[in-house]
Amino acid sequence: MTPKRVLIVDDSPTIRALIRTKLAADPRIVVVGEASDPFEAREKIKALSPDVLTLDVEMPRMNGLEFLEKLMRLRPMPVVMISTETQKGSAAALEALSLGAVECVGKPSFDRLSDTFLNLAELLVAAASARLRSPGPRAQIAPAEDFKWNGKFVLIGSSTGGVDALETLLSGYPRNCPPTLITQHMPEGFLASFARRLDGRMVPTVELARDGAPLLPGTVYLAPGGDYHLALTPTDQPRCKLVATDKRNGHRPSVEVLFESAVPIAQKIVSVMLTGMGRDGAEAMKHLRQAGARCLAQDEATCVVFGMPRAALEIGAAEKPVPIGKMAQSVLQLCSGSQMQFKSSRGE
Repeated sequence: MTPKRVLIVDDSPTIRALIRTKLAADPRIVVVGEASDPFEAREKIKALSPDVLTLDVEMPRMNGLEFLEKLMRLRPMPVVMISTETQKGSAAALEALSLGAVECVGKPSFDRLSDTFLNLAELLVAAASARLRSPGPRAQIAPAEDFKWNGKFVLIGSSTGGVDALETLLSGYPRNCPPTLITQHMPEGFLASFARRLDGRMVPTVELARDGAPLLPGTVYLAPGGDYHLALTPTDQPRCKLVATDKRNGHRPSVEVLFESAVPIAQKIVSVMLTGMGRDGAEAMKHLRQAGARCLAQDEATCVVFGMPRAALEIGAAEKPVPIGKMAQSVLQLCSGSQMQFKSSRGE
């Protein structure tokens, strides 16, 4: 395989050196250059034609978001953003993802440099081949009318590209949506900002999951990450359960842990695998399906990275692929006790 050409854009020489060091040992990648600000990056892009960029959010002369917006409009290419996990930084990271960045990773504090960017090479290889979203507003889906919950619970797993996919799916949820638990691979600080962002934009309530919280209609529970996986208690009246165990499949929160926890009540479960690299959750989804759950996966054409859904489809864990623009309708039909009316939607 021809190595992916990476351009590092960051005003910090220390961070640039750290990224270069982390990537140096991977034969799938070659760092073709570095830039300390967007103006230098513009010239390096023209001269070096990189396959993918790492881009700092906060830089002198022009911030990363402004540069990203111009780049995606004038010369779209895969970008992985590097941002602090402060509230301001994580809000900027989510805005970057909405502008078309493939993924955003947390910038390290100087007391944990050695543990940072461990999976960056894998991410950059995937990003270099990612499906870029067209500039402009994302698809908006009108919430279903006359939804009546039939008692089923929804579990969703997502990773790279998941911010856009989740916003599209949840825009089709009504106020009385089925109780929904989401594990999105993302740093803890980003997840808190993501929950606030979704809650302000969606019709249902969206909140970070709390240990012991009852699963109620009209509420979407997002895994808080950090030291915890999100699971549920497989009882007649399930509750959120935060599990402080090691990473699974390289992730915490892990989709595998969430899906696995629901196997004892599989007949009450609708599980969904959205865009992302790797295989996290595929085996547990297969167990769910074998135990009676309904299982769906996002289709290749609408995925940013067709990794997790591909794995679920290939092993028979997911019943069928569904375009992201139709996923809300598919999920709600499986969770409804009556025929629903759907308004027209745009986008796939």
